[in-house]
Amino acid sequence: MDEQLTPESSPQVDDDEEERQGLLRSFFGLFLVPLMVVLVCVGVFVGFGWIAYDRQTTSDYLNDLKSSWKPRRAQAAYELSRVLVADPGALDDAPGAREEVRTLFAEADEGPMKRYLSLVLGYTKDVRAIPLLVAELESQSSESRIYALWSLGRIGDPAVRRPLVEALQDSDPGIRKTAAYALSGLGDPTLVDHLAPLLNDTVVDVRWNAALALAELGSATSQEVLGQMIDRQFTDQIPGITPDQQEEAMVSAIRALARTADPAGKAKLGELANSDISMKVRQSALDALAAITAIETKNRVESSGAP
Repeated sequence: MDEQLTPESSPQVDDDEEERQGLLRSFFGLFLVPLMVVLVCVGVFVGFGWIAYDRQTTSDYLNDLKSSWKPRRAQAAYELSRVLVADPGALDDAPGAREEVRTLFAEADEGPMKRYLSLVLGYTKDVRAIPLLVAELESQSSESRIYALWSLGRIGDPAVRRPLVEALQDSDPGIRKTAAYALSGLGDPTLVDHLAPLLNDTVVDVRWNAALALAELGSATSQEVLGQMIDRQFTDQIPGITPDQQEEAMVSAIRALARTADPAGKAKLGELANSDISMKVRQSALDALAAITAIETKNRVESSGAP
């Protein structure tokens, strides 16, 4: 199979840049699940042994963002983003906190602190931060651009539509797949025409993210790609894919098929439910079949005019 189909593929870079992109690829994997964006970076700071941060308040983290010690600022930004995963309204009780975060983001140097502050802006759905995040899309750092794209999608305001659509044409596959994922959260059916071309992308995880995004928007145009994602014979041929990534791809595609209620996929889902080697995949297939059956029953009732 073409080398470009490798989920871990990337342009040729020097050693330092290759290391950074390697970390980035492991950071996002095949799919961009919001919780993973925060959790995977915890190891960067574990060595500092700052256990006391678990007892800090939101105000403490905001104060530490202004520390003269750079690692402490980055740690505080990370911790604040983690707090917001559980409680997106955590900054609402701190007067001026949102404005302060926007200012710190605008003034921050390129690096971990600014990327974590991107997450903070996304989790708080701060519409006033959109111009700052759009400006960050001009960064020379792929990591920073990906964080900004993710946060724009998380905010979900119609104003983010244009920059996200433009990012679908980027030469960096990491940017394209992040943009596809981010667009899926806008709930705008008119985005289907922009996402559909990515189903033929040369990079497999760009295709997969586009297929999942289309399903999220209620489009059935991605059935072929979703079918490949649940076909172990197909995914076994992808160089470098791990068993966990394969399982995650299958579960994500199964859930997408359930959303589109595709009758043609029911036979394959039945096979997975009965015989797949992964119990997680089996259970997901069973759940999907139940969801499709419920949708079909509802449609029959509505078409018959029964109460």
